[in-house]
Parts: sequence; structure tokens; C-alpha cells
Amino acid sequence: MSEKTHEGLKWVMRAGYGARGVIYTIIGALALLAALKRTQASGTKDALAALRDEPYGIPALFAIGIGLLAYLVWRVAAGVKDVEDHGTDAKGLVARLGQITTGLIHGGIGVSVLALAMSGKNSGGSSAQDWTQKLMAMPAGRYIVAAGALILLGAGIYYAYKGLSGKYKGHLARTHFTESIDPIVKIGLVIYGGILALVAFSLGYAALTANPEQAGGLGEALQDLRGMAFGRFLLGGAGLGLIGFAVYNFVEAGYRVVPKFSDPDIRTLLD
Repeated sequence: MSEKTHEGLKWVMRAGYGARGVIYTIIGALALLAALKRTQASGTKDALAALRDEPYGIPALFAIGIGLLAYLVWRVAAGVKDVEDHGTDAKGLVARLGQITTGLIHGGIGVSVLALAMSGKNSGGSSAQDWTQKLMAMPAGRYIVAAGALILLGAGIYYAYKGLSGKYKGHLARTHFTESIDPIVKIGLVIYGGILALVAFSLGYAALTANPEQAGGLGEALQDLRGMAFGRFLLGGAGLGLIGFAVYNFVEAGYRVVPKFSDPDIRTLLD
């Protein structure tokens, strides 16, 4: 890849992580507001719909949608070209496949966001229950949902491990800012992983009982937290954690170290 291509891909990466950061800032802020005011917690779809009703909401949705498509390009290019040096052994190929998969998922969300901005309708934005019902109507549908739940659980465990182990520090440049913000990044990753695990459990239970109504997305997971003992505190903590995860994405946008086009002498948070 040429130097110009590297530079272009770097800005595509920044736009992608920035868009993710904006989304989780909104979701986290709405969850925190729900904890304080006893209102309904929102998932991704409802949070973006709320944004559309705000002044300049439609231009913001266009920016987020384009950013998520940029994230799609970044993750697919990173996986195909192996710009992060994962390698071609089994572990490396799994990591690269994971990059491509997450890119495709976020690209789908990006298309949904653009449809919401243009028409007020969230294309493909059905609830987790709707999607689960469609999947269960397919041959071996329960097994597909169960497999999805296991993949999501694995992602949740990975994010929590990434935060607890500090593994993410190896691809963040060391600066005074990244050093000072690091505790927030760590907490954000762990809490986001825990919330993904909650969503995975609801999908798994839906597969086990063959009942799509048991499935829930991010919004339902946040509502479940509110229904527990000390639920308002848990929901508020989850909201702060999601804002922390948004901070992680913003830090990735500005300070991510990519082996194949970053300065080889740059110091990371692990150095």
C-alpha cells in the first residue's frame, strides 16, 4: 500500500472510531438520564431516533452514518491487508476475520442510520425480538440464534478481558492525555463487555425456550439492570461506563498505533 493510501486509510479509521464514540456517548448519556429521572433507557435505535428530533439532528445522523461506513472500510481493509500484523496463523486469521465481521455489522448500522436521516425510518433497524423471530423461522433457526448468542458472549468476554488485562494499551500512543484518560478507558471497556454479555444471555435464553420475546438488545439490557436491586445505581453506572467506552473510541480515533503505517519508534501505553 502506498503512503497516500496509508494516510487516507488512517483518516477513514479516525472517522469510524469517532462515529462509534458519538453513538455510545448518546446511549450512555440517555442511560444516565434515565437513572436520574426514572425514564426509559434507550438502545442504539431509540437513541439515534431521539437525536433525529434535535436541532441539527439530521446532519448529525448523516455524519454518523458516513462515519460508520468509514469504519466498515477500515475494518475490512485492516482484515484483508493485515495492516495490524496479526499474521496468517490460526490466531491471526481469527482476529482478521473478527475485524471484517465487526466492520460489516457496523456498515449495516451505518446504512440504517442514513435511512433514518433521509426518511425517518430505520432501515433494517428492527428490534432484537423481531430479528430473533425471523431467524427462528428459518431451518435450524434456534441454533443460529444460539450461535449468535455465543459469539456475542465471546465478544463481551473479550472486551472485558481487554480492559482488565490492559491489552488495548499496546495500540495506543503514549501521551500525557492518554495516560491521564486511561482509567476511564479501562472501566469503559469492562462495563461494555458486561453489557454485551447481558444481551448475549437474553438471546441464549430466547434460543433455549424458542421464545423470541425473551430476546433483547442494548436498550432491554439496560432496562434489566434497572429492574435489579439498586437498579438506578446500576443503570447510572452502566451509563457512565458506556460514556467511558465512547471515550475509548475517541482515543482510538486520535491515538491508535497501526504497525504498517505508524512511526515504528512511537511509544505505546505498554512501553
